[in-house]
Amino acid sequence: MDLRLALYDWAAAHGLDASRTRELHRLAGFDAEPPGLSAWLPRGVAILAAALGGLGVVFWIAANWDTLGRFGRFALLQGFFAVMCVGALWRPAARGPLALLALLTIGGLFAYFGQTYQTGADPWQLFALWALLALPLCLGARSDVLWTPWALVVMTAVSLWVHAHTGHRWRVGPQDLQVHAIGWGLGLALVAALGLRGRRITGAGAWSWRSALTLWVAMLSASALFGLFDRPVAPQFMLGLALLAGAAAMLALPRFAEVYGLSAVALGLNVLIVGGLARWLFEGEGARGGDPIGRLFVLGLVAAGLLAATVSGVLRVARRQDSSELGA
Repeated sequence: MDLRLALYDWAAAHGLDASRTRELHRLAGFDAEPPGLSAWLPRGVAILAAALGGLGVVFWIAANWDTLGRFGRFALLQGFFAVMCVGALWRPAARGPLALLALLTIGGLFAYFGQTYQTGADPWQLFALWALLALPLCLGARSDVLWTPWALVVMTAVSLWVHAHTGHRWRVGPQDLQVHAIGWGLGLALVAALGLRGRRITGAGAWSWRSALTLWVAMLSASALFGLFDRPVAPQFMLGLALLAGAAAMLALPRFAEVYGLSAVALGLNVLIVGGLARWLFEGEGARGGDPIGRLFVLGLVAAGLLAATVSGVLRVARRQDSSELGA
């Protein structure tokens, strides 16, 4: 229910004039500044400015490609990186945005290095080096401002590694099971490293963990779904289904309960289950009899029921988590 509309209805029902209605809105806090805005708005603007500034440096070098020599380009990128690191060390209040600029500059430096020397390295190696060299920066800043893009860099490196070891194709077949299992394991290790147990060392927060988990679920679900529609069904489908089911069961436990993470994992699990049912109904044993419209109707009913059960389970976990926090 919209509280503002409810107050308008209440004021109209009791015949309040304009001045009393404004006073009612003031008492409800509608005219006050949202809580935490003064603290989070400058930080958010600074982070956005840092991201745009880092991209601006890369674009400026690209625009002046013919003007700057090879030495000038390298000197500019490395000098900018050094200045951002010194600034982050010197000004703790601006450490997050300045360190983010330094992290983005590392990526630009590697991109320019790869274009200049044509080393023949696979793209995943450049992303892996980027993540490795940015790790001390993230550990020093101890902020989600850095850990969130760092998780994206790591997951990109893992995905490109899988792509390189499956014949440089987004292929999902039985012969690629080991490669996909290793890639999913590396992604899961990243999620665990950014979790609660590692936060004393990393200083990471909830957003970096959620970003890593979302990327892991997307990578695993996409690969498993491609395996589902292979002929025959690739074992990646059942392995992905088992991993998501295990992750959902763990995130539903009181000790590890996390509503966003459970929702993301449950979404991937629902997609695989509904996809498996669709394959069985239209290409498997379920396709031998019955009308296609009827099979489609059954698929819709099962998907709706599965979604309802998932939402009910997530809400139950959320209520239990809220009650435990209030009791504490």
